[in-house]
Amino acid sequence: MPVQSVKVRDTRIDVFRALALLTIFINHVPGTIYENFTHKNLGFSDSAEAFVLISGMAVALAYGSKFAPGNRLLLSLKMWRRAGVLYTAHIMTTMATIAIFAAAAIFLKRAELLNQINIGPLVKQPVEALFGLVTMGHQLGYNNILSMYAAVLILTPVLLLLARISLPLMLGVSGLVWFLSGLYQVAPTNYPTEGVWFLNPLSWQFLFAIGIAGVVHVRRGGELPKHPILIGLAVGYLVLALAWVRIPLWGIDASMGMPMVMTGFDKTFLSAPRLLHVLAIAYLIAVVPTLNSMARTAPEHPLAILGKHSLPVFIAGTLLAMVAQVMKLVNPGGLPYDTLLIATGAVMQFALAYYLEWLPSVGWNKKAAAKPAVPAAEPVKVQVAPNPKPALQRI
Repeated sequence: MPVQSVKVRDTRIDVFRALALLTIFINHVPGTIYENFTHKNLGFSDSAEAFVLISGMAVALAYGSKFAPGNRLLLSLKMWRRAGVLYTAHIMTTMATIAIFAAAAIFLKRAELLNQINIGPLVKQPVEALFGLVTMGHQLGYNNILSMYAAVLILTPVLLLLARISLPLMLGVSGLVWFLSGLYQVAPTNYPTEGVWFLNPLSWQFLFAIGIAGVVHVRRGGELPKHPILIGLAVGYLVLALAWVRIPLWGIDASMGMPMVMTGFDKTFLSAPRLLHVLAIAYLIAVVPTLNSMARTAPEHPLAILGKHSLPVFIAGTLLAMVAQVMKLVNPGGLPYDTLLIATGAVMQFALAYYLEWLPSVGWNKKAAAKPAVPAAEPVKVQVAPNPKPALQRI
């Protein structure tokens, strides 16, 4: 029987990215009952780690096989342009967040709102703080992911170049940068306040690089090891993390004299326990067929559509979370109120995703419709034959 080639979009990246976006939104409205049910309550990592790992995988799908001699400069410029888009989005969401809290402070006569989420320096030192906003030295609370992601994208051409030479080399260099930045507390500094960025790109690039390496390894014909011992270790670590968080055991000093980056739970420098937690989850999803197949949906699935339009949905989710934060601070409410805030925000994000999905069907931006926007996963070529094997089954 002749083999027929067709193109199928692998929706797993989109689905997992959608789940990360929704949990980020819930976590960015602190104090609601639903915050207690996101996976940050089940272990050391949270949705931010999942989002960065998935983003690394998506970048590898979009650029990895194309990053060859003669094409590297153009692709590097595209990635840097994308970093510029993320920077612009970061500034826009920051200014909109300030406007949301300022409007509430003015019209609801709640001046104390201007002391929330690191807005205070803008009131006390407006000139210095505005300079800090533009240079990303001053970042508002819950507005940290895009700035870190933009910085990591600037570094991505180097990671892809090293990956073309050797995946162990790329992971070794990236891991060394992660370890040294955590060991010596090296990170972009804040201004005008003290301290460093909440999410250090020098640390988080390692998780991004691991996402790249996983996809490139599989595309080169490799497989993830599926030994029962590895699966048992991953499950055991997740159970340990669950017990540590739920008992809780935060008061126990498990450092054994080792540096914080290896034994702590610091989010800024992405300490090893947090890193291992998200990798254990990702490993089990990749090697356990039941978990893997759950995310393989039709392109028309709501989660696939939501994850496909990740950047505009993330921006909308951030602004909706800021509005919900103000409403929660003004009126703590209860379960019905929390349900209204979270459900309304989620529905509006899905509505935006469906709107963006609908636009090409009426002739809007036909060029973009013909070519998926980066960093969305590229279509995967599937060989259809008797008893076909699912594409990217080895992930």
